[in-house]
Formats: sequence, structure tokens, C-alpha cells
Amino acid sequence: MPSASPAGRRNLWARWRRLALNTAVALSAGSASLGLWAETVVRYGISMADIPLTTGQPDRGAGAYQFTGHTLYDPLVAWEANIGSRPGKLVPGLATEWKADAKDPRKWTFTLRRGVKFHDGSEFTADAVVWNLDKVLSDKSPQYDAKQAAQVRPRIPSVASWRKVGDYAVEITTKDVDALFPYQLPWFLIGSPAQWDKLGRDWNKVASQPSGTGPFRLDKLVPRERAELVRNPGYWDKARLAHADRIVLMPIPDALTRANALINGQVDVIETPPPDALDQLKKGGFKVVSNVTPHVWPYHFSTYPGSPWGDIRVRKAVNLAIDREAIVQLLNGQASVARGQLDPSSPWFGKPRFDIKYDLPQARALMAQAGYGKNRPLKAKVIIAQGGSGQMLSLPMNEFIQQSLAEIGVQIEFEVVELENLYLHWRSGAKADMNAGKGITAINLGYVTADPFYALTRFMDSRYIAPNGVNWGGLNDPQVDATIDKIRTTFDTKVQDKLLASLHETLVDQALMLWVVHDTNPHAHSPKIKHFVQAQHWFQDLTTIGY
Repeated sequence: MPSASPAGRRNLWARWRRLALNTAVALSAGSASLGLWAETVVRYGISMADIPLTTGQPDRGAGAYQFTGHTLYDPLVAWEANIGSRPGKLVPGLATEWKADAKDPRKWTFTLRRGVKFHDGSEFTADAVVWNLDKVLSDKSPQYDAKQAAQVRPRIPSVASWRKVGDYAVEITTKDVDALFPYQLPWFLIGSPAQWDKLGRDWNKVASQPSGTGPFRLDKLVPRERAELVRNPGYWDKARLAHADRIVLMPIPDALTRANALINGQVDVIETPPPDALDQLKKGGFKVVSNVTPHVWPYHFSTYPGSPWGDIRVRKAVNLAIDREAIVQLLNGQASVARGQLDPSSPWFGKPRFDIKYDLPQARALMAQAGYGKNRPLKAKVIIAQGGSGQMLSLPMNEFIQQSLAEIGVQIEFEVVELENLYLHWRSGAKADMNAGKGITAINLGYVTADPFYALTRFMDSRYIAPNGVNWGGLNDPQVDATIDKIRTTFDTKVQDKLLASLHETLVDQALMLWVVHDTNPHAHSPKIKHFVQAQHWFQDLTTIGY
């Protein structure tokens, strides 16, 4: 293992500086061919190894929703992702309004938007909403699709039942009173029942000919190579008509290869450019953009008996052993230091007593109190991704963490898997045989933190322990559950904020994760691109990209 000294870390990082960027390439090289097209085309190099699922519920994590989710489809309740000057908020999607019943607040009525057409020309009605809920939540329905269900079921765990109450109205009943329920619905997307019937009720055929109501239609799909999305001129939301006629999504999982593709004119936009390329890209005339992003990069610990993370002194020690400023520098400023699940600017941050900082002497003291040190190391296995959306630079960052923890007597072994495999381990929970059976006691996965459900309650509520949700570590704390019950049963946002802040205080004070940095979601694009809104969200609205 390389030295854990500062010089050793610099050498470690140097191993990852594989950039061989050709600065002499003229910017016009990649744009000359565009003049041959009658349409405006934007080629987008994405960090995934494959095109996410196109049948209605994307796989490959939250980041996939911006590519084959909210492009081809719409949710009932949407996230505002086309504004960069402030955080987005929930806005009407295919539902124009929603409200909980005053007498029984478990029952939510959604008034549906009229006059909306699917890409195949069929009409959007309440029947389509019911059909889509059956598709992912009712395994007895003919249209049930296990692939899509696996993606969205953990994202909408509150849903108990649903029914049509009019041609343009649907009632959804939650398992318990849940004031945060609308935050779950941007993840549930609506596809065309008519198209499924037309294609012989074959989801494999639907993958290449999907039909949603979104601002783009799928024109061509070549797995692991490209997906071509064309502008939907009849889109119902005129404020979100796409700037580009065609967006070509091209999977390029390696950051160096993405940067070279941008410089050589093979693509016009890339996400997550390599940190060492940023200055050179800027000097070459390319624009690098980033923004405040509700997204955190942590290790999520198992709380089950036998987990090496069961001792709070160990959990606090590892949080104190990481020089987060050094990681930000290694990422060339494209991240911010994490002091918890949320940024301190969040109304839900609260006032945690545990101050997360770099304090090596205190970290070593805590490990000694717990009975560990360099001569008696604590050993743990962490499952990580080799790369992909939301993982920033997974391998070099994890090697940095590995070396840092070695300094306090913690020996980390990595199980490195492809991103979608990592999500399978995540949805299964720490107690599952694929995790516990292999000795895996922590998982490294980027988490979206834009709303209370996604930031906090889904990780802390005992009712969301797998397979019912993504409380991966199996936290089961009656006091935490009682606080969540109060949050879910109050519709006063000010009271909600105070309770959520206390929940975040508990999460930090118990050091239930090792928090490292918050992402700034950097993108780089050609100077030809004149329209690009970098939202303060993990989602980016591809309709804003164009010439």
C-alpha cells in the first residue's frame, strides 16, 4: 500500500492523473459536421457504462432520471430543475394539484392534467396512472415488470393502495399518515398502456419504442453506445420545450475518455470532468459549470450485531480521520466539505453536538478507547462502485479514505462492483446474504439530499429497513421512529423543519455514516452551447441545453 503521508497521497493521486489532453485541437473540429444537419444536435457524454432503462423507471441510480426518466416521461408531481439561481421545489407535473383528505389524511386526491397525449397519440387519463401503479406495485397484474419495480418500489414506500375516482382524478392511500408523501412522487413516472398493448405486451420491445408524455421521444437506442432523443414539439408544458432538436446520450464511464471526447469534438457536453482537466478545458475555450448540489458522498454503516461499526467511538474516529479539505483540493475545488448528511445552510441541519472535522489525535484516542490501534487494527469490508453517476472519482477517493483510516488502525478492504450491481446490494440491505454473507459492513454510495424523505427519513425509519426501503444499515431506534411519526403527521412546514433538524442532529451525533464531501455536479461543454442551466439539484433538465 502506498505511503499514507501527504507526499504519499500526492503520489497516489498522481497515479490517477492519466490525462493526455491534446490542447492543439481546434474547437471547430467537432462542430464542422453539424452544418450538415438540418436539426440542432447536442451530443452528451454521460458517466454511466450503459444507457439507463428506457421502459419507464430508469435503473442506474438517481442520476439516470435526468437521461431516460424526466426526458421521456413525466411524474404526477415534478421537481423544478430548470432554475439555477435557487433550490428547486415541488411543482405540478401530470397532476395539477394534490391534497390530503382532512378527515383521513392517509388519502390523497390527485387532480390530473387534461389534454395531455402520450408519444403514441393515446390520451393520458386516470386509467394510465392506475395501470402504471399496478405495473410496479402489483405483481399479479399482467403489466407488472420486475425490473421497473425494483427501481421505484423503494422510492415510493408509503403507497398502500390506489384507485380511480374520475377520468381525471386518482386517489392514493398511504400506509400511514405521511405529510412528506408528495416528495416521493417525482420518482414515479407514467408510461403509455396503449403502447405496451401495441407492442405485444413485451417490455423488451417497449425499451426501444417507449411512449411517455415527456419533452423528448426516443428515436434510437443502441445499448452501451447511444440513445437518441428527439424534441417533442407537442409537449404540454410550453415552458419546457427543448432547446435542442436532438440530444444524443453517449455512455463514457471513464473521466479521461469523456474529457478527450469533448476536446476532440466527439461530444458537446460532458458530466463530471476529471479535476486535473478543468484548467486545461477552460484554457481551451470550453466552459466548466457547477452549482450548489444537494448530494453527499458517504460511507453508510451497518448497525446489525457483529458490525465493526457498532461502537460509536469507532464511528466518530473515522469521521475525524479524514482530511476533507485535501479531498476537495484533489477534486480541484469541485466539491465542498461535508459536516453531516446536509449542508449547514439547510433548514434541516440543526445544531449537532458532534463537530465533524479533521482531528487525527482525537481520532486515534477514540480508537484506543475502543481497543484498537495500528498494532491491533479494526478490519472492515466496504462495497464501492468502480465509477458512475454520483460517485465522483470513486476509486481514487476511496483509496484516499483507505490510507487515511489506516493511520488510526482501521484496515479497509474493498469489494469493487459495477454501479448497478452496487444498487442491488444497496436495495437488499446490510443484513442480506449478498452483503453480510461476504462480510460487507458498509456501502459507499452518493445520496441525493434535496428533500426530507430523500435526505433523512428513508435512512432512519425502521419501517424502511430492506426490503421495505433503503434503511440499508438497519437502524431501529424507537426515539427516531417517534420523531419521524411526528414529522409525518404534521402539515405545518415550520414544525416539520424543527423536527427534521432534530433528526439530522441525531444522525450526526450518532455518527451513523462517514460523511466526506458534497458534490457540486460539474459539467463541461463546448462554446457552441449557448443554453445550459445548471440546477441546484442532482437532476439536470436536458430541455435547457441547446445552441
